[in-house]
Amino acid sequence: MRSLRLFLGVLAVSAFAGGGNLDGLLKGVETRYNRVKTLQVLFHEEYTPPGPGGGPARRAESGRLILQKPGRMRWDYSQPPGKLFISDGKFMWLYTPAGSSGPPRAEKMKLQESDDMRAPLAFLLGKLNFEKEFRNLQARPEGAAGTRITAEPKSDTLPYSAVEFVVTGENRIREVKVTGFDNSTLDFTFDEERLDPPLQGKLFQFQAPPGAEVVEGGY
Repeated sequence: MRSLRLFLGVLAVSAFAGGGNLDGLLKGVETRYNRVKTLQVLFHEEYTPPGPGGGPARRAESGRLILQKPGRMRWDYSQPPGKLFISDGKFMWLYTPAGSSGPPRAEKMKLQESDDMRAPLAFLLGKLNFEKEFRNLQARPEGAAGTRITAEPKSDTLPYSAVEFVVTGENRIREVKVTGFDNSTLDFTFDEERLDPPLQGKLFQFQAPPGAEVVEGGY
């Protein structure tokens, strides 16, 4: 559940603010993502648990992510196969297929429609408001990858203490790293981004497979 809470914290990530050249960079990223209606990327996700020196990576997952405004997303995991995370704009579903941890399970959670919890990643859904959400902005060159921007959330109610973005020269966010208050981290890398691909609404509808345990969850 700790990693799930941190994942939901990542869903709340929205923005950061700055000055000078950083302002221009952030405006460019806002323009790129706020104008699109749908988006598709390949993702690699790595969760590192708390521990001395950050501890070894406990979980690495990957797959395809598609999004549609407002609030719809679908994370199809190729690793582990069959795992699925869907939001239809009102509810979120996390489906885990049968495995060593037990029978197939579908957890249903209400999507919080507030300024602090926006799904999935605000930059992907085009809900960027950099100045509103973050403080203590810093930026440094990241070699050929672009620019790394670090920030802290203005709100103390979110389940993370810091966030980092790697932004390319084309204003594309390629990496997101979120650090929890317990020093656990969740890292995302995004590739093969497609802006405004045609998507069918049924992709964001979830129906639990026969035999799956359905439970009501929450934040």
